[in-house]
Amino acid sequence: MKLQDVKLNPGIVSPEEWEAARQQLLLKEKELTRARDALTAERRRMPWVAVEKEYEFDGPDGKASLLDLFDGRRQLIVYRAFFEPGVVGWPEHACVGCSMVADQVAHVAHLNARDTTLAFASRAPQTDIERLKARMGWQFIPWYTITDGFDKDFGVDEWHGTNAFIRDGDRVFRTYFINSRGDEQMGNTWNYLDITALGRQEEWEDSPEDYPQTPPYEWWNWHDEYGNHEASAKVLEQVRRGRAAGQAAGDAKTERKGKD
Repeated sequence: MKLQDVKLNPGIVSPEEWEAARQQLLLKEKELTRARDALTAERRRMPWVAVEKEYEFDGPDGKASLLDLFDGRRQLIVYRAFFEPGVVGWPEHACVGCSMVADQVAHVAHLNARDTTLAFASRAPQTDIERLKARMGWQFIPWYTITDGFDKDFGVDEWHGTNAFIRDGDRVFRTYFINSRGDEQMGNTWNYLDITALGRQEEWEDSPEDYPQTPPYEWWNWHDEYGNHEASAKVLEQVRRGRAAGQAAGDAKTERKGKD
């Protein structure tokens, strides 16, 4: 059946009726948001498991350990992308689903600003990975070659998946893992942070005591301006001005309701 042959008419209503229906659904959407926030709070209280085994990857600069993949940051997210002999599309393309994930990845500078590194890992040689990244516009995604049993040990030898890690000095711990439909949400900066042990690191989050947190919005910046203190100061000024205006509007709305 063609799309044009399908009846697509759940009802035609007035703008007022449409808005009433939207408000009803919005209540459920807010419930879902609060439930998701509660789930991520539980995730931040998940126990960790120590990674005792040494792993070795090939990277654009040579051999790299799992610790090296952190690139000096506190947290690491590794997506197992299938790009290797035997995968449909090889050697011109990676797995079509993995390619869709890569296409959705937001600029990693925003994750880096939260002390978090994102990396992809496949079994293809680095020469093929670099060629693929150039062809598909994925140059900003760090991408390593698996050379040992890392994929099998972390449940991604036969199917895609995303593992989250944290380090304490040179000790590495596995903190979370998602695969299958859980990977559908990945690519967005917020969803990546939500699967990490530290979360978004914003003050509104329900996190364990002493976890790093800063005011929401205030750490945001253009992806090419992180580290530019002058640009950060201008962004911060605008954010605080906008939040103050929003708070004033909310207070006025509450006052009006009280008079009704």
